[in-house]
Amino acid sequence: MADTVLYEVSDGLATITLNRPEAMNAMNVATKVALRDAAETAATDPAVRAVLLTAAGDRAFCVGQDLKEHVGLLMADQESGTSETMNTVRDHYNPIVRALTGMRKPVVAGVNGVAAGAGFGFALAADYRVVADTASFNTSFAGVALTADSGVSWTLPRLIGASRASDLLLFPRSISAREAYELGIVNRLVPAADLAAEAEKVARTLAEGPTVAYAALKESLAFGADHSLTEALDKEEELQTLAGASEDHTIAVRAFIAKEKPKYLGR
Repeated sequence: MADTVLYEVSDGLATITLNRPEAMNAMNVATKVALRDAAETAATDPAVRAVLLTAAGDRAFCVGQDLKEHVGLLMADQESGTSETMNTVRDHYNPIVRALTGMRKPVVAGVNGVAAGAGFGFALAADYRVVADTASFNTSFAGVALTADSGVSWTLPRLIGASRASDLLLFPRSISAREAYELGIVNRLVPAADLAAEAEKVARTLAEGPTVAYAALKESLAFGADHSLTEALDKEEELQTLAGASEDHTIAVRAFIAKEKPKYLGR
C-alpha cells in the first residue's frame, strides 16, 4: 500500500488516512489504488469492527481528482486515441464507494478541511460525518465540465433533497461546515482543534458496539431508500431475526437486567 494512504488497525478500529497534505490530499492514481485497497481490506477483515476515514494536514480532507496528473493523462489519451483516463471511475472511485457503503461495519469520516469532488463523495459514503468547523464542501464536478461520480448523485439528494442537490451540482460553490450542518450533510460539528480526538472517539465507540446490529441498521437504511414500506417491513423482519440471534443481543439484555454496561464481542 502506497504511503499516500496510511492504514492502521487498533482494538477493532481501522484508521485510513489520506496522506498527501502537500497536494491537499488530491487523488492521483497511486492514492486511488491505495485507498481502494485499504477500504476493501477493512471491509473483509474480521478484526475490524469500525472504520475511521480521515486525512493528514489541516487544509483539506480531499479535493478530489489530482488535476495536474489528470491533464497529462488526458493528453496521452488524445495522442493515442484512447479514453483510458476516465476508466478511473470504474477502476477506482466505484470500488472505493462500494467498499465504504457496503461493508458490514460502520464508517466514520473525520473531515478536517476542504472536501471537494470525489473527496465530497467519500465523505458522503461514510455512515457518520464528524466535521471541523473550518471545513468546507464543494461538488466541483460541473466546474471542470464533468458530471457527478463517487456516488454523489445517489448520496447527496438522499441527504438534502433533489432540489438542493441539483443546485449544488449545477452551480458548484464552497459551502461552509456550518451551512453543511444546517443542510443535514454533517452529523457532528466540532472545533477544528478537537476534530481528530472527537472523530476517533466516535469511531472507537462504534468499534466497541454491537457490530451485527450496526451492519443490519446500515443494510436496512440502504434498502429502505429505494423500496416500498411493505418491502422495508419484510427486510426489517429478516434483519431483526439476524440481530436477535447474535451474541451481542444476549449480552445487551443480560447487562440491561443487571444494570451494567454491556461489553460487546462484535458477533
